Amino acid sequence: MKPTKQRGFSMIELLVVLVILGLLAGLVGPQFFGKVDDSKVRTAETQIKMFKMVLQTYRLDMGRYPNALQDLRTKPSDAGDYWRGPYLDESIPKDPWNNDYQYRRDSVAEQGFYLYSYGADGVAGGDDNNADVGYVPNL
Repeated sequence: MKPTKQRGFSMIELLVVLVILGLLAGLVGPQFFGKVDDSKVRTAETQIKMFKMVLQTYRLDMGRYPNALQDLRTKPSDAGDYWRGPYLDESIPKDPWNNDYQYRRDSVAEQGFYLYSYGADGVAGGDDNNADVGYVPNL
């Protein structure tokens, strides 16, 4: 029996394929990850809109906005018989960057409260994905 000659790829062919894959990843990767960041901002905006509706329901029942977001889940001590909660079925979610939403009741605010996320960087202010999202006070 004659041994058969096995054919495979040469080192040059493998390197060419790797270079092409690297170029594709360099072109597509940044655009893909940019979409992920944009989707986090949209998720925060949607959660804040949901919170706004829940806060307005609380206000209809209680005649005021809650002192803290936790009042949407557990009956506050000063609620009396007006509280019809819990107003959220699950625990209070964190923002898409895994930080707590910032909430402050304020009669001066146009909607009666401030509710916002600090964005990707987790600190006040910023631009692009680091910008605050929601009903932000003018500090």
